[in-house]
Amino acid sequence: MKPPETSHFSRKLPVILFLSCCTAACVALSVPRSARPQTPPETTPKTAVQQFKNIEVLKDISAEQLIPAMQFISASLGVECEYCHVRGAFEKDDKKPKLMARKMITMMMAINKDNFEGHREVTCYSCHRGGTNPVATPVISLEEAAPAENTGNGENSALPAASQLLDKYLAAVGGAAGLQKITSREAKGTATFSGQSVAVDVYAKAPDKRRSVMHLKDGDSVTAFDGQQGWLSVPARVHMMSAAENAAARIDADFYFPIDVKTMYEKFRVEPGDKIEGHETYLVIGQTEGQPPLRLYFDTQTGLLVRLVRYAETPLGRNPTQIDYADYRETDGIKVPFRWTLARPGNHFTIQVAQLQQNVSIDDSKFAAPPTPPPPQKPSTP
Repeated sequence: MKPPETSHFSRKLPVILFLSCCTAACVALSVPRSARPQTPPETTPKTAVQQFKNIEVLKDISAEQLIPAMQFISASLGVECEYCHVRGAFEKDDKKPKLMARKMITMMMAINKDNFEGHREVTCYSCHRGGTNPVATPVISLEEAAPAENTGNGENSALPAASQLLDKYLAAVGGAAGLQKITSREAKGTATFSGQSVAVDVYAKAPDKRRSVMHLKDGDSVTAFDGQQGWLSVPARVHMMSAAENAAARIDADFYFPIDVKTMYEKFRVEPGDKIEGHETYLVIGQTEGQPPLRLYFDTQTGLLVRLVRYAETPLGRNPTQIDYADYRETDGIKVPFRWTLARPGNHFTIQVAQLQQNVSIDDSKFAAPPTPPPPQKPSTP
């Protein structure tokens, strides 16, 4: 990445703050067939080939899933959009990597169809592992690998039950009664990314509304969920979240997450967790048939949540998001993390709260999406 003062860095700021490398530039990437103001949702969602130009392989996926699929390729190969695409003309086939990508996607789909009954077991990342060239040779490691533990389909009897860990988490943050005394929260602090720090405001309201605002040099970057629909915006751009993005945003916006998490998934299992910032952890994995899992890492001593990993499904694989929580402080009888770090493949940022108020009045309009900006006017000819 170039130094902060370059224009390229300025263009990438919304990219860091949005879902991943391409989301903030979704208008440029999509190359819509016709530019027109936003209209009410259609009964039948458009497919990729109906909304985008020059789609050869992923024709039948929903249009809203094309950008997440491109994000998955970007993360799997460790590249940005312009590795395959021509800037400002994403529909063009001028670059060889784009032509090769089509062949690789076709091959991957055939492997899964012919060998795994159509289940998505092989993805771009299976071979690429974050590089442009597939990894074909085993890596030599001087560290001796620990033997794998076979836990089967049940929980390891040496570990606490999932219900016990979830109850301990709820008690650690103040208990259900304590949490329900709080109905809103307003925080001010700083967001740090790529060596830069900017002011940030975060608003949350029970039961499921949330808005975060990063005050950038060229205008605010906003991520919000109004209880039903999530959205993101930078100056002159508004992105309404897809169904997969909404599902992830709903988890982040759940004001009483420590209470609600036990009913979010059909079943939970427990595994030994990673050591995170010096904390030994238990890993609780929430699972529901047909949905991505949720991975929760709890401090073995305090019971507090120190890491959450969620996934957004795409036609090519799952896009992960990891959130680390730290600096828990007691406020109004409950414990709240004053620092969290959100990481996705290729980027991350940390928010440190400096001021926090609870049970403040926040109007619902703060979480509503702004009107979609009209398309740019074509210059008139004399």
